[in-house]
Amino acid sequence: MQSIHVSKYMDHNPHAVKDTASVRDVVKYLVKEQLSGAPVVDAQNHLIGFVSEQDCMSEVLNDAFFCDDSPNVTSVMTKDVAITSPDSSILELAESMADKTPRNYPVVEKGKLVGLVSRSRILTAILEHGDDCYLHH
Repeated sequence: MQSIHVSKYMDHNPHAVKDTASVRDVVKYLVKEQLSGAPVVDAQNHLIGFVSEQDCMSEVLNDAFFCDDSPNVTSVMTKDVAITSPDSSILELAESMADKTPRNYPVVEKGKLVGLVSRSRILTAILEHGDDCYLHH
C-alpha cells in the first residue's frame, strides 16, 4: 500500500476549545457538536491538552449536585497528548493506534493545531487504498 499522509484525511476543523473555557461550557460544546472530545489550545493555537466526555463527567456531576461553579477545562484535561503531523503516514499511525486507546489524534504543525484525525478517518483511508497492496515507504 502506498504512503498515505494524514493531511489528506484529517479534519481541518479540529473543533478545539480554548484553555479559558469552563468544564460546563466544554460539555455544552461537545454535546452540541456531537463530539467525544476536543483538543485544548491556548490563545496562540498551541495544543496544550485534550479533553474528553469522560474527563468532564465527575466535574459535571459535582456541579449539578453541589451547585458549584464549573472549574476551568485545564483542571480536567489530559496534558500528555498523543499527536501526529500532517506528513505522517496513515499506516504508521494506524499501527500505533491499534495498541493505544486514543480515538483521535490532534494534528500539529510547527507547534500549532492544524487538524484532527480519528480512527474512522484512518479506516476510511485504508479502505480507499485497499487495492494498493504494496509496502508503504
